[in-house]
Amino acid sequence: MSHSNHGHHNHGHAHAGDGSCCAPKPQAATPGGAAVRDPVCGMTVDPNAGKPTAEHAGHTFHFCSTSGHGKFVAAPENYLTATDPVCSMTVERATAKHFARHEGQGFYFCSAGCKTKFEAEPQKYLGDRPAPAPMPKGTQYTCPMHPEVVRDKPGSCPLCGMALEPMGVPTWDEGPNPELVDFTRRFWVSAALAVPLLVIAMGPMLGLPVRDWIGEPLATWLELALATPVVLWAAIPFFHRGYESIVNRSPNMWTLISLGVGAAYLYSVAATLFPDFFPHQFRGHGGSVPVYFEAASVIVALVFLGQVLELKARERTGSAIRALLDLAPKTARRVGKDGSEQDVPLDDVVKGDLLRIRPGDSIPVDGAVTEGRSSVDESMISGEPLPVEKNVGDNLTGGTLNKNGSLVMRAEKVGADTMLSRIVEMVAKAQRSRAPIQGLADRVSYYFVPAVVLVAILSFAGWAMFGPTPSMIFAIVSAVSVLIIACPCALGLATPMSIMTATGRGAQAGVLIKDAEALERFASVDTLIVDKTGTLTEGKPKLTDVVAVKGFGEDRLLGLAASLEKGSEHPLAEAIVAGAEQRGVKVAEASDFLSVTGKGVSGTVGGETVALGNRAMIDDLKIDTGALAGDADVLRGDGKTAMFVAVGGRFAGIVAVADPVKQTTAEAIRALHERGLKIIMATGDNQRTAQAVARKLGIDEVRADMLPESKKALIDELRAKGAKVAMAGDGVNDAPALAAADVGIAMGTGADVAVESAGITLVKGDLNGIVRARTLAQAAIGNIRQNLFFAFVYNVLGVPVAAGLLYPLTGTLLSPMLAAAAMSLSSVSVIANALRLRALKL
Repeated sequence: MSHSNHGHHNHGHAHAGDGSCCAPKPQAATPGGAAVRDPVCGMTVDPNAGKPTAEHAGHTFHFCSTSGHGKFVAAPENYLTATDPVCSMTVERATAKHFARHEGQGFYFCSAGCKTKFEAEPQKYLGDRPAPAPMPKGTQYTCPMHPEVVRDKPGSCPLCGMALEPMGVPTWDEGPNPELVDFTRRFWVSAALAVPLLVIAMGPMLGLPVRDWIGEPLATWLELALATPVVLWAAIPFFHRGYESIVNRSPNMWTLISLGVGAAYLYSVAATLFPDFFPHQFRGHGGSVPVYFEAASVIVALVFLGQVLELKARERTGSAIRALLDLAPKTARRVGKDGSEQDVPLDDVVKGDLLRIRPGDSIPVDGAVTEGRSSVDESMISGEPLPVEKNVGDNLTGGTLNKNGSLVMRAEKVGADTMLSRIVEMVAKAQRSRAPIQGLADRVSYYFVPAVVLVAILSFAGWAMFGPTPSMIFAIVSAVSVLIIACPCALGLATPMSIMTATGRGAQAGVLIKDAEALERFASVDTLIVDKTGTLTEGKPKLTDVVAVKGFGEDRLLGLAASLEKGSEHPLAEAIVAGAEQRGVKVAEASDFLSVTGKGVSGTVGGETVALGNRAMIDDLKIDTGALAGDADVLRGDGKTAMFVAVGGRFAGIVAVADPVKQTTAEAIRALHERGLKIIMATGDNQRTAQAVARKLGIDEVRADMLPESKKALIDELRAKGAKVAMAGDGVNDAPALAAADVGIAMGTGADVAVESAGITLVKGDLNGIVRARTLAQAAIGNIRQNLFFAFVYNVLGVPVAAGLLYPLTGTLLSPMLAAAAMSLSSVSVIANALRLRALKL
């Protein structure tokens, strides 16, 4: 199947853009306020209904939705006129009185007569449909089933015969897939000719003695006339791919189909033109030589039916990328330096532009809020259902949805640099990657086609020598049936379809898969290593406790500590200052500030000498902590960081800070345990604090005081013991460990280098994303195994039945037509099973 980028249709084409009835289309106003037509989607619009409008060349155009309005503003010349497909007259799209849809495309007509003719016989007028717009220069093409095949121009895969697809991020404004259009046309022609063929050939079995009515010779010549266009025109793509498979020494399904159809047709032509050359072994009960034109024609029609269903189903596997691409609006509302606002095409937005985001608008690009306050629905990017509050300074992600407030944002990342573009690029690459499990199907397919040809030859020879009269007819039927039923298309589709669907489903839930190998590996991982800060916890320490010695007030203690820490940028210092402000404690200025590395800080506040730090600092100052030493141990046992405060050389109390555990962490760890994972927390924190957090959460093992290089060593140690390890991290220091693990999981909120080193990226940085990724990986690999099992069993059972294994029991051979139907059904069944992943609950 080919997702080629056709681009917009040029004006003068009969099509209505993408056929989306929701897209706002520009329309010229008509006198008196009468309804006009949206020039983008073709829908009628009431000019007084308050819908979007646009001015162009002195005319006002009306649209049914903002998306169509955006498309028109970006390229109005594409939507001004269309060509009547019946009479070829040019029609103004916005004022056309006659409009019809066919196969998702819109067509405009100059009169009711032309519209009526088109609706009666649409195919008659679609022969000269506009050619797709050329692909961008330098586009390369690859096979959906064999991504190692890369070509500079479109064509067929030399290994499997499937149409090559353009590489890179697809676009979906281009209209129908040309291969699907071509195969659909060939299918209808094949079906229209195969039905009367079936009536002539099979009529006597159904009580319709058609052959007796018209005579055997005329019936045979009619069959030849009906079958020839099917085999020599409609089936040309099959024979072309079959020929290429032999030339390239890569036999595939098309080899078998072309051999089967060709054998049935050539034999029948010879029997029709030269019946006297055939001995008695070829003659039926009436003495005539039977022909199998209906088998050749119906096989072609059924294979085309299977291909059309397959192409349509495979288009649905790309629905996730299509949905992601649709998240970004086509236009943005730019705020000028003078305060004026103007809608501009998204491609015109540059870094530094100020953009207005109204309630209900999609965020156009990545950036930060400069004005306003609102809640933003980020579920389409992160998978998290609750809206996120956004204030001045907060980051915004392109493609997310503004809910109720008005915002002004500064564009910081545009075009291919936005998170949405990077997500789409990652998903597109992942969908073309190969999972190791696919190697099994490839090895089987390599030997399978030659083996099937051998079985067909042996079946032919066996029936010809030992079969009942007419033995040669039985031989031909069995050989053709074996060739047709054994087509390994289901085997080849089993893995790619599941991978495409799973990676798309993951992207919708904020789980980005770098390649299929990472997905397969993560399904079998048994050990997960997680960092504490930012992964299990919020990553933002908060003040939790203030414990003052008797006679020293808590507010005074906190005020002195916060005043001293005010100048520090350490996260713990920020937590103390923020805690004081929340409690309404006054914070003063400190002087003589001194930081002692690894111990604490000291200085003068309001004329008093203040020191704040850990046990080592207090011991250096030779200060006795007295009865509160036990309190510090209790606080540390609860996972908090306890800091001692001394004032004027005397111990004054303790302030404690903790990084709160995320609300979602405990539930996520339970879910990961249920999915068979052992969880190890690797953190740079001290052992006591780490153990306290681990106890609360039920973590299996703790490795504390870990340096970045220690995490990689831990992974090497676990893998040496036979464990399959996944590592989750978000910082630059985690990159080596992420690369060393069987699967690296990067928290998307973290550093770019971590994302690049990982096989899986979570848009939202918490453990629930890992739960979703694990669920997805196990479901995808299970789905692949189901597909492979189905394909293997189908072929293992189908080939012996086609060869005649059941003849002694039933007295009949499998018809080549039934073999073709079963072969097509097997491919469609595999794809339908893969599409179940789209509904997977994550």
